[in-house]
Amino acid sequence: MGNKLKKNAVSLLAILLIFILIALPTGYEDAAIYQGTDKVKAKVLSTDESTVRSSGLIQSGEQYCQLEILGGRFKGQQSKGVNMLSGSLESDKMYEPGDVALVVISYSGDEILSVVMSDHFRLNKELILGLMFIVLLICFAGRPGFRAVYSFLITILTIWKIMVPAYLRGVNPIWCGILITAFLTVLIIFLVYGFDRKTIAASSGALLGVLVTCVIGCVFTNAFKIHGAVMSYSESLLYSGYQDLNLTKIFMSGIFIGASGAMMDLSVDITSAVYEVIQKKPEIGWREAARSGMNVGRAAMGTMTTTLLLAYSGGYIALLMTFMAQGTPVVNILNYKYVSAEILDTVVGSFGLVTVAPFTALTSGWLLTRKNK
Repeated sequence: MGNKLKKNAVSLLAILLIFILIALPTGYEDAAIYQGTDKVKAKVLSTDESTVRSSGLIQSGEQYCQLEILGGRFKGQQSKGVNMLSGSLESDKMYEPGDVALVVISYSGDEILSVVMSDHFRLNKELILGLMFIVLLICFAGRPGFRAVYSFLITILTIWKIMVPAYLRGVNPIWCGILITAFLTVLIIFLVYGFDRKTIAASSGALLGVLVTCVIGCVFTNAFKIHGAVMSYSESLLYSGYQDLNLTKIFMSGIFIGASGAMMDLSVDITSAVYEVIQKKPEIGWREAARSGMNVGRAAMGTMTTTLLLAYSGGYIALLMTFMAQGTPVVNILNYKYVSAEILDTVVGSFGLVTVAPFTALTSGWLLTRKNK
């Protein structure tokens, strides 16, 4: 009865925290750019490309779309929307009759002033994909699947509701990132183990690895002379009125935040393995238990470091293809700032993983072999 109560208490705490984070304001909900506008769905009835200028793959100008507004105060009305084309394949989009788009309607009273095409409407498909993932996770994992969903939602909400607004307000990204990473690490592992020594053991090992990653990342970011502007959209952020942000520190925090998930994974694996060894052999000493954890860590570290490499490099396939197509020498490639930044991410994150194994083996071996009073 006591164990069941503890399990239910863990789930209830997670659900309560999710609702608190959902209700928590970011302070940026009423940005001036979207005041006096209505953001709704609209169906494209016809298109006009007479002012679109094409040059090979590049298109610029304006595409005009006749729209039927599907929501908001102007639901059911028809209006003309404009799709601005900047000549960028990355950001431009073209509409066809029958498409459903997300539009921003500027209005004054009951009069529509302008309709700007934001992008294709994808929220319904994203919701379907998310629900499919949740159903599969719960069907496969059962009760732990619910906790995995809770941790997933809490992580997203914490980043969006706490970390991003704090960074925008100029809070030190290093300390803020460490605190949020520590909070998420302890919370997520708590959702896995509940009120148990395993939570302390796994959290301690993971957080020690995060600290090592943070220190090495800060040192070598300065040594590599990497500026935070290497991050995508960072310059757009500066031009939006946030010139005082320290992009380099934000980049540094991204190194250990990005690797913290793999560190949590490895620390939980080692802690669970040590716990199983102790359950099978209760008289085992902490040194022998720690050695067992180290053996598990050695086996997992090889795949974990490769996982980080694939995770970071997967988004740079086009860049690597460009280098190869242009015949760029490897020496030049490795010396480019943005390539050096990815090397820094991968290698420093791998440093954290390598240190997590002994840290977690020691903490779990010592904590889990102690006899209950």
